[in-house]
Amino acid sequence: MIRLLAGICLLLTAMAGQAQAHDLRPAYLAIAESAPDVYAITWKAPALGERRLAIYPRLPESAVEATQREGAFLSDAYVERWSVRAPTGLAGETIIIDGLPESRTDVLVRIERLNGETSTTRLTPARPSFEVPASMGLRQVADAYLGLGVEHILFGVDHLIFVLALILLVRGWKRICLTVTAFTVAHSITLGAATLGYLNVPGPPVEAAIALSIVLVAVEIVNVSRGQESLAARIPWLIAFAFGLLHGLGFAGALNEVGLPGHAIPVALLFFNIGVELGQLLFIAAVMALFAILRPLWIRVVRPDASWSHSLPMVGATYCIGGVASFWLIERVYGFWA
Repeated sequence: MIRLLAGICLLLTAMAGQAQAHDLRPAYLAIAESAPDVYAITWKAPALGERRLAIYPRLPESAVEATQREGAFLSDAYVERWSVRAPTGLAGETIIIDGLPESRTDVLVRIERLNGETSTTRLTPARPSFEVPASMGLRQVADAYLGLGVEHILFGVDHLIFVLALILLVRGWKRICLTVTAFTVAHSITLGAATLGYLNVPGPPVEAAIALSIVLVAVEIVNVSRGQESLAARIPWLIAFAFGLLHGLGFAGALNEVGLPGHAIPVALLFFNIGVELGQLLFIAAVMALFAILRPLWIRVVRPDASWSHSLPMVGATYCIGGVASFWLIERVYGFWA
């Protein structure tokens, strides 16, 4: 079981590393029609220092560059801007991301037309190109934002670790379902409010507060394992709801980068939320299945006289969660002044 604990620690460390691995973050291509047949291009590629991911957008040959490209390294990305003129428009033309099949990232492509209509497409290493649609129907909006929601939660390691901490804190399926439902309702409220412009909270403090929420839940897990009663143990759904409001602001920050299609905002917001929940449910099912395998192995084979909730793997996982979240908290607070 020491090996098992080491494996859990390595898994959480790897997840923390992935949260900082820039080649796993999606690139972003924005194409905004600024005048008839004139398009402003913004290309954002993941970067580490002054080393950028080697992926490049290739526009149709009919799109001729109208201004010189200007690029700079900003924070964790390389950002490049220029404009093109496409006399025949871009509808029906193909956009390709060179180097994407050899990478481990996705690309979000957002196209905004003069009439205010927008469309969003997600390109992957398996699908590095797409044909620009003349318009984006409700079904295309639903498919695109459903995929974005699933992707965001599965790559949002801090959100997943918070859900894992809730599972470790709560005992029993009914209480777990109630707690996760409270978390879902809360982050849906702030996600909608922030995305629609009713809430405006700076991103860095939100990210730091999310890390702090994980640390606090990890502390509660340790207290419960020592037999100390607390509000989190008695009413976990209330804690999940309170912290879920914070996590919703984090989801909104990611969605605001992509934007919402002006002609289908309710559909996009609804299906992004559904995608987040689907990804979350997949993660919970995987964790519970793993516990179902490990619990009898620990109790019947390794320590017949010990309880699973106080076992070495569970306690070790809790301390790993708290350690990783503490690192994130320090790093994100330090980023306020860096």
